[in-house]
Amino acid sequence: MATWFFEPGHTAAEFCVRHMMVTYVRGHFKDVHGTLTFDPDNPHNLAVNVTIDAAGLSSGEPDRDDHLKSADFLDVQTYPEITFKGNQAEIRGAHDYTVTGELTIRGVTRPANLEVSFLGRWETPWWEGDEDKGPKTRAGFVAKAKINRQDFGVSWNSELEKGGIVVGNTVEITIDAEAIFERA
Repeated sequence: MATWFFEPGHTAAEFCVRHMMVTYVRGHFKDVHGTLTFDPDNPHNLAVNVTIDAAGLSSGEPDRDDHLKSADFLDVQTYPEITFKGNQAEIRGAHDYTVTGELTIRGVTRPANLEVSFLGRWETPWWEGDEDKGPKTRAGFVAKAKINRQDFGVSWNSELEKGGIVVGNTVEITIDAEAIFERA
């Protein structure tokens, strides 16, 4: 079984949630790290550990970012990391899997499923400064999940004057990961 690490410069997480009953707000986390034990020829035995720096949240609006980082939402002062740990894979197609594990947000851990697509692997250069120390084997993945934010204690909301709420409860999560082969 091969061990890979997520290359932080090319790995990111995104969330998407309904706002004001009419549109969606998206935000990004760029500081995403983790490891993956994965053999594309035998994906049943995979294991994944992902850590997201919650304070690195960016939605493009500084005031909104401050609110999302506050105790009303992620409370990044108390809970600086979001994590996912999974070790069960169900094969859904030639390159598609459902990975089951535990998602932790705000110190609350719940079972979660990631719908993962393996995008392939490729031999690439590995630059350190001006020197190519490659080749390195890279693999790409896209993982998606839907969660109810209330399940993780993220419950702030406000009712709109004519009905409805400010923030939806369903949060769509996408992780784009570039993994680099570390060792067999």
